This record gives sequence, C-alpha cells and structure tokens, in this order.
Amino acid sequence: MRALTVEPLKPGTARIEDVPDPVAGPGEMLVEGLALGVCGTDREIAAGEYGWAPPGRDRLVLGHESLGRVRTAPADSSFAPGDLVVGVVRRPDPEPCGACAHGEFDMCRNGRYTERGIKEIDGYGSELWTVETGYAVKLDPRLADVGMLMEPMSVVAKAWEQIEKVGARSWFEPKRVLVTGAGPIGLLAALLGAQRGLEVHVLDLATEGPKPEAVEALGARYHSSGMREVTARIEPDVIVEATGVSSLVFEAMAGTASYGIVCLTGVSAAGRRISVDLGAANRDMVLENDVVVGSVNANLSHYAAAAAALAEADHDWLSRLITRRLPLDRFAEALEAGPHDIKVVLDIPQ
Repeated sequence: MRALTVEPLKPGTARIEDVPDPVAGPGEMLVEGLALGVCGTDREIAAGEYGWAPPGRDRLVLGHESLGRVRTAPADSSFAPGDLVVGVVRRPDPEPCGACAHGEFDMCRNGRYTERGIKEIDGYGSELWTVETGYAVKLDPRLADVGMLMEPMSVVAKAWEQIEKVGARSWFEPKRVLVTGAGPIGLLAALLGAQRGLEVHVLDLATEGPKPEAVEALGARYHSSGMREVTARIEPDVIVEATGVSSLVFEAMAGTASYGIVCLTGVSAAGRRISVDLGAANRDMVLENDVVVGSVNANLSHYAAAAAALAEADHDWLSRLITRRLPLDRFAEALEAGPHDIKVVLDIPQ
C-alpha cells in the first residue's frame, strides 16, 4: 500500500512509498484511509524540526488528523464494517503516570507518552491503517467529507473544558469570548463558543478571504486591528489564544475582564525576546482573580465531545474550513502553507 513517510529530524525526506499492508491484531480494526488533515505539526516534522520514528526504524508514517472507514472490526466491538471513524493520536506511557493510569493521557506527567504520526508510532497517512477499538471514535456518517476536523476539534473541546473547570471556582457566567487566530483551532474554538451561546469575537491579521468570511458566517465578529484596542473595547471574559505569538500572549493576559480566563493553545517559538511589565501583569491577575491556563492534546472524553460538536455544527460552515483538497501524491504542496489556507486536506484513495 502507499504511505506518506518521513525520516524525522532530516528535512526534505518526506515521500510516498510502498509499505506492507497492516494486519489487525487482537482488539484492533483494519481501516481504509479516506483523508488526512495537514497541520503545522506535520509541516514541522517534514522540515526536520522534531519527530520520532518507531523503535528500530528510520522512517515514520506521517499524519495524525485521520479519517477512515472500517473494513474489519472485532465481533465483540461496537464497530462494524462501513463505520466512519477517526483514530486517537496519543497513547499513555508504558509505565503510566497517575494521569495516564486514569485515562488522562493528555495530561501525562513524565513525557513518556507516544503519538500516532508524531512520536514513535506510525500515523494515519496510508491507504490502510489499524487502530485499537479503544482508541477509535465513530463519527456521524454525514461528516464523511469533513470528519478529519475531528482531531483539532478534540483539542478545542479540551480547551473549553479547562476554561469551564477553572471558571467553576466561583460564580461564572461568561458573556464574551475573544479568539486570537483564525486557523482551524481558532475557528473551531469560536464554533464551540457560539454553541455555548456566547458573543464570539475573532482576531486575525487577514483582512479578506476565507477567514473573515467563515467568522461572519458563524455569526461572530471579526477583527483585524490591534489586540489592545479590541480587548479594551469588548472586555472579553475568556480569551482563547491560538496563535502562539508571544506579544499576543502577554496582551491577552492583560486584556480580559475581571475574573478573566486566558487559555493558551498556541505554542510560541523559543528565542524571541519581548519587553513586558511583569509587575503590572501580576497585579492585574492577583487583584482580578485572573487565570492563565495552557491546554494541549485530548483524551477519549474530549474526542467524544468533539464528535458531538461536529454533528451539531452546520455542515456547510465546516466545509468552509477546508480551503484546499489535494491527492496524496501531491503531499509536497500540502506541506507548504498558503496565504489563505485554513485547513488543507489530503485525499488518500487514488
């Protein structure tokens, strides 16, 4: 079968190659790959910035934003041939920490987790793949052309769970949320804000194209002016920061209403220095009971929440987020970010 593979830490090594067909083991399903979402993580692995091949191997099958259709499933499972499924990305460490032992492998304390298509386990970028029934999630059949949005949706489902858990320290009835960044994570975070009945605002640099259009179609307010101007005007109760831009992170910390919550989902690049007034930031956070929380990855409960949110969402709006679809053999184009991209998808069948 064909698979998209890469030699981690070596830029320019991504290629389509023939690899042996996988064989489902006990408790596993054999799945026909339908599509693969491409994100910044895939681009960074292909650029040689990080990634880990399976033990004893040089190459890794890339891809963690999966979508497939079950070919075979164990008779005693809840899955059947023809089911639309996605595979969970992370697996708990072999000698689980307390969080992993309780099914919260997204909160692994010792870093010995593994991840499909990223760290020590082959990903989903192949014509066939196997997955344990306990690490697969069934999707509504109506999501056959957008179901690869499930993995990023699981990330924002967790982020919103964290926001609500932090908010529950005291009386919490947020009215307004600001999302910084109108990529897939930002727009899906905005969708979950809208599904919660909040007044949703999205800030991004783009002034035209699919990003402002997607925000407006959601019934949210789009902004392209400065962060401080926007936060001063709308006084958000919650900020979901999805860019990782260092200056925006610090401006978000200072930009919420009292008892504000900032959830960081973007990862900042190391090495960039900016000047900040930490004393003022500390003063505001303490006197206003503000919280800044980081959130990454997702566990099975978040995938279940994501599946429900996708099923509830307007299908036409979800389709807006997929701005390029390419066949698998044009992976090199998919790994180059375009100026108007939201989500790029590789279709696996020939």
